[in-house]
Amino acid sequence: MDKIAKVKSISIWIFIVPFVALNTCLILITQFHQLFPNQEDVINFTLPYIDGGASISRTARAFPTYLIFKPAMFFTSYLLIKYWKYNKEIITSFRKDHKNISKIVFFGIGSAILLSIHSIFLGVKFDYDLYKLFRRVVMLGFIIFEIVAQTYLVITLYSFKNDLLKFINPRILRAKLILVSILIIVAVISIPLVSVEGNKYLKHALEWDYFIGVISFYLLTFFMWKNKKNN
Repeated sequence: MDKIAKVKSISIWIFIVPFVALNTCLILITQFHQLFPNQEDVINFTLPYIDGGASISRTARAFPTYLIFKPAMFFTSYLLIKYWKYNKEIITSFRKDHKNISKIVFFGIGSAILLSIHSIFLGVKFDYDLYKLFRRVVMLGFIIFEIVAQTYLVITLYSFKNDLLKFINPRILRAKLILVSILIIVAVISIPLVSVEGNKYLKHALEWDYFIGVISFYLLTFFMWKNKKNN
């Protein structure tokens, strides 16, 4: 199926583009301080995945790192929209009237739109509490929409997985189910943590690690679908 090949190729880029972009920003802001005209923006060496030494936005919102991060996120948003639309076509080819199709498209494309909105306002400074709340709500909305879309997609594929055995590796599909389950559990457990003041470094480390978990879903997608020549 042509749409399967497209989903397979798009999914690997949804993983690579944000991963490379964000870690490039991290390397630049911690190792190449001379590139930053405002030295208040630079960060000393840190491994935020472990020590939580900086947040993602702190790493990506300064000049020139936002010149890398913002285009990468816009491109990722575009790929996400294509990804969820192609998944809709794959599902309808097996189950034309599946009850979850509209939910997958709504939450999937919604997450892409929210990612673009977040990228637009990243680095824009307004000293208003309402604006700061707006940015947090957008970022939280992106995470929620993304996890819900991923969950519905995995559940939907599981509902007719026997028809997909020619096209997928069922072990990877199971790994995707385990991944989204972990992401949901971590999100629920983290609500009390992120809703109170303090624990800054723990919050930052959680943010980076959760980011890896979310985009790893697309890496698993790449390995889940079999190559066309093997079908």
